[in-house]
Amino acid sequence: MSNKSFAGDSSVTIARYGGAKKVTVIGAGVAGLVAAYELEQLGHHVEVLEGSRRIGGRIYTHRFRSGPAAPLVELGAMRIPTKHRHAMHYIAKLGLTDKVRDFKTLFSEGDNYYTTNSGLVRVREMARAIVEDFRRDLPGQRYSDETVFFGAWLMAIGNAIAPANFRDNLRDEFSLELLDLVERIDLTPFLRGRASGDIDLHAFFAAYPEVGSSRQGRLARFIEDVLDETSPALVRMEGGMDQLVRRLAERIQGPITCGQEVIGLDVRDDHVLVDVREGDDIVTRRCDYVLCAIPLSVLRRLWLSGLSEAKLSAIRKVEYWSATKVALHCREPFWEQDGITGGASFCNGRIRQTYYPPVGNDPVGGAALLASYTIGGDADVLGRMPATVRHAEVIQELSKMHPELLRPGMVVDAVSLAWGQNWWSEGAGTIRWGKDAITCEEERAEAARPENRLFFAGEHCSSTPAWIEGAIESAVNAVREIQLYKPRTLLLSA
Repeated sequence: MSNKSFAGDSSVTIARYGGAKKVTVIGAGVAGLVAAYELEQLGHHVEVLEGSRRIGGRIYTHRFRSGPAAPLVELGAMRIPTKHRHAMHYIAKLGLTDKVRDFKTLFSEGDNYYTTNSGLVRVREMARAIVEDFRRDLPGQRYSDETVFFGAWLMAIGNAIAPANFRDNLRDEFSLELLDLVERIDLTPFLRGRASGDIDLHAFFAAYPEVGSSRQGRLARFIEDVLDETSPALVRMEGGMDQLVRRLAERIQGPITCGQEVIGLDVRDDHVLVDVREGDDIVTRRCDYVLCAIPLSVLRRLWLSGLSEAKLSAIRKVEYWSATKVALHCREPFWEQDGITGGASFCNGRIRQTYYPPVGNDPVGGAALLASYTIGGDADVLGRMPATVRHAEVIQELSKMHPELLRPGMVVDAVSLAWGQNWWSEGAGTIRWGKDAITCEEERAEAARPENRLFFAGEHCSSTPAWIEGAIESAVNAVREIQLYKPRTLLLSA
């Protein structure tokens, strides 16, 4: 994945394209840091400007106390599918392979909980309830038990993961046409126990990808995303996802300066003017090349000049979904006494998903609990609450599933992050559910297209939005664009 395969001898390539370039990277998230690192590897000079007081963007590991054994929770990105080759490459490149561990998610642990229409049940016992719920809404009895199992499990995943506005319309989108297609396929190889009605959807879609890709619009993208989120091939970083960020920053030689909020961009023919807020002052900097690696949700509130109308339109119309996470520092991992050792439960209501991070080797320090992970409208409901009210609401609601939370002294501390209301993100990731593949690619291409010497990176510029993979992919593509860019003087003399 190294750009050396693209650039060959970097000194020769740099000479061919006008010498070493001076590049200002705006945003010290994964996209910005990867781009800075790769640009330096090619011999360019780089500086990174970050508006907030921390680097990492939407990778945000929170530790409830100091020390290597401190309970930690991921308030941002927390998992990586092993099929994401860019992300896995960088884990290896940064010497973090020994930190890779399996990530347990929804439905991966039988002792966890799932909320059905008939109440709270263990995951290992949920099949009967979700099948009954799904069959009740089907017209007639035209489908086999196996097809009903298929539909029930896909619906259950969507109910747990999808944002409210999508979830409300999911049954309408879940057309009978899809079930008719599945009815023609022998599902026997994918059944994991006829008595329980469990079916391996991941194996099914791997064997029959045309079933998912044949769906248009909302359902096709939904199938792809929820299968990634519940995949058995997910990994995490023991010790925190922010190790990726720290290792990247350590390898970048140019300055990475926090507290440099960019408030305006003016694109000229041979440079870009960058307005930066420094305390009470606004300083205008003349930059040879600029790589903008901040979310478009943030970029569109900046003062922008010199951009084409097509680019401005793309910046305005890209949609972002919210995400809110609420984490608790508990005196002890009480859930283990209930048979739960990891993975996630689904509580419905406002809090949606609850994750049980691995418990460290220091029981005196307590344990972290990701009490609530919500996206979309559910995230906005919690995100707009004052933090103390948000924490109290989550504790009270989650206590219906885990009454131990109400024991005196059980909750030591609480912390949360509402990405939709965060000044530096205004969203957790770009939305492409409800759009066909052609529309998605058109939006990606327009978001990534350079404007003279202003280049773009970030998950919104990738084919894998809302994942670390997409951020890295976009950075590699942007580096290639910058490397190949010929100044106008060279073009005129060629």
